[in-house]
Amino acid sequence: MGHARSSKLFLFVVVILAMSATILLPSWTFAAQGNIAPRSLTGYRVPVDHHGGFGKIVDPRSTLSFRRAEASAEGGAPVEAKKGPGIDIVLMAYFFFWYLGNYYYNITNKVALVQAGGAAGYPLTIATLQLGVGGLFGMLLWAYPDTRKLPQITFDDFKRNLPVGFCSAGAHMASVFALSAGAVSFGQIVKAAEPAFAALLGTMFYKAKISKAKWLCLIPVIGGVVFASLGELSFTWAALSTAGLANVFAAFKANENKKLMTTPGLKDRIGGVGNQFALSILNAFLFCAVLAAVLEGYKFGGFIELIRNNPIFLSNFIFSGLWFYAYNELATMTIKRTNAVTQSVANTAKRVIVIVGVAIVLRESLDPLKLFGCFIGIGGVFLYSVIDDIVGKK
Repeated sequence: MGHARSSKLFLFVVVILAMSATILLPSWTFAAQGNIAPRSLTGYRVPVDHHGGFGKIVDPRSTLSFRRAEASAEGGAPVEAKKGPGIDIVLMAYFFFWYLGNYYYNITNKVALVQAGGAAGYPLTIATLQLGVGGLFGMLLWAYPDTRKLPQITFDDFKRNLPVGFCSAGAHMASVFALSAGAVSFGQIVKAAEPAFAALLGTMFYKAKISKAKWLCLIPVIGGVVFASLGELSFTWAALSTAGLANVFAAFKANENKKLMTTPGLKDRIGGVGNQFALSILNAFLFCAVLAAVLEGYKFGGFIELIRNNPIFLSNFIFSGLWFYAYNELATMTIKRTNAVTQSVANTAKRVIVIVGVAIVLRESLDPLKLFGCFIGIGGVFLYSVIDDIVGKK
């Protein structure tokens, strides 16, 4: 047991140290050198001139939170951790790394997309290989001694997982394309409207029942997106439409995943939320690889040249895949340990931090009308999440 814990701790320390290096990379990693920075679809050069590092290194010993999260989420005995007076330090660490991962994913992803030529470059190839990087990390966890148990699924179980993988692929590809076609902050605002899509599709295809109070809460959600669109200086229909498409796939994914986990014995055979996420990533990679080969395969040679000649692109591209995998798995583990209201507050805070923080770092527009739409929309999403509890108590 001691060997298992030390092996797992060692692996997570290595991973956290490697990913924390992104924070301390010299300024050239996040800056466009010479004429490398391409133009966006709007015709303007995307500003990525950043100086210095972002954030601070966190003590690698905090990786204890990863092990405790996984043990707790999978129903095992949690690893002991000290708590401060009245404060769950481990849970705070989960939130910190979840927010940090989401924040840095959006930055590294955008810089990689800009370096590759924006929407006219290789967004589908980048989206596919980001999933590949995450998939490799997931397989590393299976292969490394005493880290994570290999799923014991049957071929029928694998086929049942395919719809979730397909929806994951569609959501990720559409999201990456949206962020390549417009501002990250705008894409995140549109993606925050996912509850509207989930409510509509859930009612139409999955017989979900949505209360009248929740339907009313969708008014500010949709209104917020409209205001944000009007206030977005670099607005493109490509960004709006593909971010909306990402919401459609995400809504289907949530419903398919919920349906999948009702299969008798499947949860035990998969072996926990970490394995479930890894399987969906690997399946999504396969679906994305086919679409990327069809739509961008003819210019793959140019992509290889980009990797060889542009270290800024390569470093941000690799780290974006690692951040994407890490923050999504951490989000799943964090949600497993919190109640519905805490989840709603956490998601709302995360969206505000990412939208505003990334906009400042990437020097995107923060027009008052755009900010107004942002806060109206996100406020509506938060209200949508808790309205049934509020109405039910009265």
